[in-house]
Amino acid sequence: MTTNPTAAAVPEDDAIAANRANWDDRADVHARSRMYDVDAFLADPTDISTVVRNDLAVLAPHLPASGIVGRSLLHLQCHIGTDTVSWARLGAVEVHGLDLSSNSLRHAARIAEADGRRITWVEGDARFASAAIHRQFETIVTSAGTIVWLPELTAWAHSIHDLLEPGGVFAIRDDHPILGAMDHEPWTISDDYLSGGGTRTYSDSGTYTEDSDGQIAHTTNHEWRHDLGEIVAALLGAGLRIEAVHELPFMDWPAFGDLVACPQGWTLPETAPRIPLNFAVVARRPAG
Repeated sequence: MTTNPTAAAVPEDDAIAANRANWDDRADVHARSRMYDVDAFLADPTDISTVVRNDLAVLAPHLPASGIVGRSLLHLQCHIGTDTVSWARLGAVEVHGLDLSSNSLRHAARIAEADGRRITWVEGDARFASAAIHRQFETIVTSAGTIVWLPELTAWAHSIHDLLEPGGVFAIRDDHPILGAMDHEPWTISDDYLSGGGTRTYSDSGTYTEDSDGQIAHTTNHEWRHDLGEIVAALLGAGLRIEAVHELPFMDWPAFGDLVACPQGWTLPETAPRIPLNFAVVARRPAG
């Protein structure tokens, strides 16, 4: 995959439309993949996705003793819903999932129905979620390959603030932006780490699930770099209080060949240089 920073001239609406078409294609591929293994997920009502287990480990210290049980929850950029259903399985209530891709939400609704879950699915851009959802939540989460698809984070952070109840908590855990600077091929810096470099455009007929090359019809992708400083500043600027920032040595998918399996997903071998693979930020809307 080679990005093309000169694609910054692509109109934002066109870039978002291209990404929506790409993720509509990906949804079908992912729903039948071994990586998501939807049939096995539905066959075991105690199964919680690895993504959500990792998210909960970050979020748990900021929750009451009862944890996520009984707390209302919004999952931004929910894709095909296995993670959203996992939150419901853990005891979250009044669960909502929002995604840009209507086809992703079609799969999510099917999976939730098969699991006997009443989840509200909302089609929309995560930057403007508060315009599409007219209520507030005790918990908002997003993770695992999300914000690179957002052109900017100011509206996103303000939307999160407005959707949180006073005292509510938000958590993001995602691929560390240093990996984008390496084009997910360590160990050479080949692209921007810092924000503001414009649109990164590339063509890819596959996706991150197994044996997917050639299965994506809408091959154009547009991404935007967001460094850790921009993420924290956007949340602070929206009026949220930062409670934790983590740089983590694992990630949810085998992004490059050097990674080895670990309980959280994938990590670097002990002989490799120690770099972060994920980051996490936990923020709270002040109660007063």
